[in-house]
Amino acid sequence: MKLYKIKKSKIDNKGRGLYAAKDIKSGTKIINYIGKILTNKEVDESDKFDNKKPIYLFTLNKKYTLDGDFSWNTAGLINHSCNNNCDYEGKGLKIWVTAIKDIKKGEEFTCDYGFGFDKDYKQFRCKCKAKNCCGYIVRAESRWRINKKFSIANKKKLINNS
Repeated sequence: MKLYKIKKSKIDNKGRGLYAAKDIKSGTKIINYIGKILTNKEVDESDKFDNKKPIYLFTLNKKYTLDGDFSWNTAGLINHSCNNNCDYEGKGLKIWVTAIKDIKKGEEFTCDYGFGFDKDYKQFRCKCKAKNCCGYIVRAESRWRINKKFSIANKKKLINNS
């Protein structure tokens, strides 16, 4: 029995997501993230990968990257959340989506996409609506930079509006 069902996503209103078909315990491998293995040089030289469209890339090691942008990569339907219930786990050239907490039947699977904080972070708006959401798809370790920016900007607005 598959551990997931494909349904309309509550996070990405225009797209689909993967939902738990039954209760799942933390540590359970849910689905293999599959695609085409490319050299990092191929990725750097390709016009396919730019920030204007969704990117499904995973750096596997110093030499290889996995491109999961294929209709047959069902794991690519998992949406980002700042309060994720799954994570990506890799060994060698394979990546699994694994539960990092207990997940109830009917709950949408989510992962932290782990984008780095750089000058382009505003191109990737987050729609997860989690209490700890910073508004952008940026990895957890870097969200403080955005939260800090927002709090400084908000303080300036409050001072200027007083």
